[in-house]
Amino acid sequence: MERHEIEIFLTLAEELHFGRTAERAGVSQSRVSQTIAKLERRIGAKLFERNSRRVALTAIGRQLRDGIEPAHRRIQEEIARATAAGRGVTGLLRVGFSGAFTSHLILRATDVFSVRNPGIELRIQQVPMSDPYGSLRAGDVDLQATELPIDEPDLTVGPILISQPRALLLPAGHSFARHASIGLEDLAEMTLLTVGGTVPDHWREHHFPRQTPTGRPIPQGQAIIHWEDVLSLVLAGKGVSPVSVAGARYYMQPGLAFVPFRDAPPIEYALVWPSARETAKVRAFAQSAHEFTRSLGGPARVIDAL
Repeated sequence: MERHEIEIFLTLAEELHFGRTAERAGVSQSRVSQTIAKLERRIGAKLFERNSRRVALTAIGRQLRDGIEPAHRRIQEEIARATAAGRGVTGLLRVGFSGAFTSHLILRATDVFSVRNPGIELRIQQVPMSDPYGSLRAGDVDLQATELPIDEPDLTVGPILISQPRALLLPAGHSFARHASIGLEDLAEMTLLTVGGTVPDHWREHHFPRQTPTGRPIPQGQAIIHWEDVLSLVLAGKGVSPVSVAGARYYMQPGLAFVPFRDAPPIEYALVWPSARETAKVRAFAQSAHEFTRSLGGPARVIDAL
């Protein structure tokens, strides 16, 4: 059997539909029919039972599929592995994330990446929000998904993976918890948790501002080190914290409320890596994650599609 015959046969055995097989194989439907008819003449037996309503494998068709599919899959894997090696896409790749929904996206994206690049060993790990770039600079991760804005001359910012409206996480008993939305000026009437550690000032001011747009001071609460601290402190009534609207899906529990902002910029996450350690496998992962995000509808819709 020639390669195109094997691929058309196996695709039809999976789809059991001539039109979808033709679309996947990039050929006409008549070409699919001709290829299968040619195989059946060569083998001397029907491989598919077909009528106007259904297509099904015959017993001999199932035997042929079961015999050649594992070998074909192994050949494809070896071709992909050799191609990846030729492009330098091999070895260990360590990918960081900073929150629950970014980890969900990264795990899905790594599944897609692994199929395309079987020679890569992937390691996924969380990075602390109090030291967002420390793991990158120390070489503990090769790239990571992290919150914008990023203004670091030694780091390269890749594609935006997530863009979500901003909300405020606050105790369910708080007076603002009953509002349909809130404004940035309302923060002057609350205690805003902040972030400790080595977070850049421009990043802290973007997410945990010290004053409202009109200059009113925002009371500052406890500095947090780990995201998990936010939930317990808000539940205890020690302050409020900005989050993405998607956070309600991952963190909602009794005693908490999520109220959307009506005038705040979205929270965006992008891939970032050290410019001096950019490699073929880093670029390949960034491209694969970008394509995966686009396949789910883009950064604004990716969380809903996961």
